[in-house]
Amino acid sequence: MTKVLYLIACAAGPAQHVDEGVRQAQAAGWDVCLILTPSAARWWEPRLPELAELTGHPVRSQYKLPWEKDALPKATAMLVAPLTTTSACKWAAGITDTVALGLPAEGVHLGVPVVAMPFWSTALGAQPAVDRAVATLREQGVRVIFGAGEPHPPKQGDIAAFSWGDGLAALA
Repeated sequence: MTKVLYLIACAAGPAQHVDEGVRQAQAAGWDVCLILTPSAARWWEPRLPELAELTGHPVRSQYKLPWEKDALPKATAMLVAPLTTTSACKWAAGITDTVALGLPAEGVHLGVPVVAMPFWSTALGAQPAVDRAVATLREQGVRVIFGAGEPHPPKQGDIAAFSWGDGLAALA
């Protein structure tokens, strides 16, 4: 059976290296489908074809139209990485205005294993809504794991050292 991973990246610094996350997941035996928040997709816009070629699937950043067929195979698991404070708070509140939030919000309640790896500063993480969001996501069955150095001091996050492998290991 093919293991299908939805790698869902929000617009935090490590999303600039999401291709590395894809490669690590592929090396671990996953068929990777990449979903980006609209902001993360803007960062990659000129290189989206490169990501589609790397994964072998279209890169999604928008909901499909009602008459369109699903472009991606069904997910075996989902890794939301990097997760921003904005996306964590919206997801925990049930706001699924982007496909990047709608897929894991629904998936966790359909029995799909979902891991989320935050990447945010201690200043943003200090907002009381953020701790509540993390707790709410965990109550729903999302495995929220903080990689080494997270949360990081403001303006000091190491985007190139983001621990994609920790998220993949949490799915094993």
